[in-house]
Formats: sequence, structure tokens, C-alpha cells
Amino acid sequence: MSLDRAGAGTPRAEVPTAYVFRPSLMGAPWEFRLAGDALDWASGRKSGHIPLRSIRRLRLSYRPASMQPHRFMTELWAEGAPKLEILSSSWKSMVEQERFDKKYADFIGELHRRIASAAPPARFEQGSHPLLYWPGLTVFAGVALGLAWLVVRAVQAGTNAGAVIVGAFLTLFLWQGGNFFRRNRPGYYRPEAIPPELMSMG
Repeated sequence: MSLDRAGAGTPRAEVPTAYVFRPSLMGAPWEFRLAGDALDWASGRKSGHIPLRSIRRLRLSYRPASMQPHRFMTELWAEGAPKLEILSSSWKSMVEQERFDKKYADFIGELHRRIASAAPPARFEQGSHPLLYWPGLTVFAGVALGLAWLVVRAVQAGTNAGAVIVGAFLTLFLWQGGNFFRRNRPGYYRPEAIPPELMSMG
């Protein structure tokens, strides 16, 4: 347990300085470590050292996958470094991905705190890119209206079984798609006010 700098011997909670996840079953794990005023990363033979002051842009988003619907991503751009992606889940076996919700949230929160302390001219973005989000939302709304029309037509034709099937699909479509677009609405945020909907499933 580390001590507070005030010198009174008050215990201070340990801050998360490392995070490891496996983005694919066959690939090497990605390792991230906060070292003072820098972010170190490594994956297989690739590695890098990024001063926090050189980070120019971060984006938080909700990225569900077929094997793991509860997944979040942090994308990071910095001068002299490749684009980095940090995921909140890790492959555990051929049929399972493990959720790292708390570890991910703690590490990303500490990363934001240190970037803010370094005071670089970083930009903090949330959700999908607007050029992808708004056309996608338009298509989603159009499909939802089309399914709703099919339900109405099925009821009018007296095919209740078909109406129930299409209605169930519409409900699932609205729930999953609505959750995706709700969480991924484009915008900006302050590093001290991380959007909670992009850090947990609560």
C-alpha cells in the first residue's frame, strides 16, 4: 500500500498502471503500462514508448462482438506512434471471451487522469465517427419502420403467428440496435468526466 505525499502516513489506494488483453485467439496479447509520464505498449515483437504529452486524440466507443456483446474500446492517436486500440474483453478460449470491465475502467480512468495532468492539447471524443453514425442511424430507423409495417400487415392479414415472429425480431432489433446507437452517439467529453455508458454495461 503506497502512502500519500502529504506525509501523514495516510494509505492511498493503489492506482492501476498495467492492462493486458488478447484481441484474438491466435495473436499475441497486448500489454499496456503507465510509466510516469509515458505509456509503454508491447505485442509480440512490436513495442513502443509514448510520452503522454504527445497524445493528441482519444476516442471511447461501445464495440459489441458476436462472441462478446459487452465490449468497449479506447482508440489512441499520438505523434510518432501507430494507432492503438484497447479492448475491455480478452479471448479466453475458442468459444469464450472474458470480460475485464473493472480492470479496463480502472486503467482507462487512470490513463485519462495522467493525460490531463500532462496537459497536452489532446482531444477526447466519444462514440462513432459522425460520418458512420448518422447514415447508420438512418438505415436502422428505416429497417425498424419496415419491420413495424410488416407486423401491421401480418395482423391485418390474420397471420398472427407471422406477426408474433416478426414482432419478436423487431423487439430484439430495437433493443440491440438502440443500445448501440444510444451509447455511440458522437460527441466530446472532458477527461475528468468520462462517459459512464462507454465504460460499463450499467
